[in-house]
Amino acid sequence: MTGKTIVVTSGKGGVGKTTTVANIGTVLAKKKYSVVMIDADIGLRNLDVVMGLENRIVYNLVDIIEGKCRKQQAMIRDRKLHNLYIIPAAQTREKTSVTPDQMKDLCAELAEEFDYVIIDCPAGIEQGFKNAVAGAQTAIVVTTPEVSAIRDADRVIGLLEAGLLKDIHLIINRLNHRMVKKGDMMSTEDIISLLAVPLLGVVPESEEVVISTNRGTPLVHDRGSKAGVAFQQIAARLNGEDIALDMEQKVTIMDRMKRFIWS
Repeated sequence: MTGKTIVVTSGKGGVGKTTTVANIGTVLAKKKYSVVMIDADIGLRNLDVVMGLENRIVYNLVDIIEGKCRKQQAMIRDRKLHNLYIIPAAQTREKTSVTPDQMKDLCAELAEEFDYVIIDCPAGIEQGFKNAVAGAQTAIVVTTPEVSAIRDADRVIGLLEAGLLKDIHLIINRLNHRMVKKGDMMSTEDIISLLAVPLLGVVPESEEVVISTNRGTPLVHDRGSKAGVAFQQIAARLNGEDIALDMEQKVTIMDRMKRFIWS
């Protein structure tokens, strides 16, 4: 049976795509699925750092594409989970080193070997974006409750739909519940109504995310973390499990924000 191929994207940089990939991949591997995560951000790789595997890199994504190594030679096994791997991006090459068709072929090959293939998409909507989404069956769009991030997410969703990728889901990252209640931040319902794609989950703002990233250990290994629990629930929903969504009470600043986003 062919595995699922998922791209995690956003348009805007710095919203938490790589952290999302690392944590979702780790949760699915802990559920005993075989998982490979691909860093498609050629020139600016970060997934290896978030996973704490930066010192193990020998080959990379471009080396596989150019036939300089076999897929297995470029895959780096996780330190804790034997069924979790990453394929790092090349730091010294251009995004044009890989074409969408090459990425599509690689993802198809990996999907024959793994239950989940998760692609970490670079920021922007240029060549790197086209490469990352080419082989995906499902897209996860990550946004934060900021006007610029939501605007970019809306643009990416439009491009995904125009490319006939219809299975699109949303993750809202770094939501500050206190600010939402005060009316100083867009609520979950506000963002969903603007972007109009199904919500996969909400990750609360937490300094634990920064700490885990700096340590090179995905947050889901910490059982006491609220953000970690959010990522666990997101991965479970992605896996088809029936996990209820915790919708925030709507405290709207919708009209004011709409003027900024689409004016």
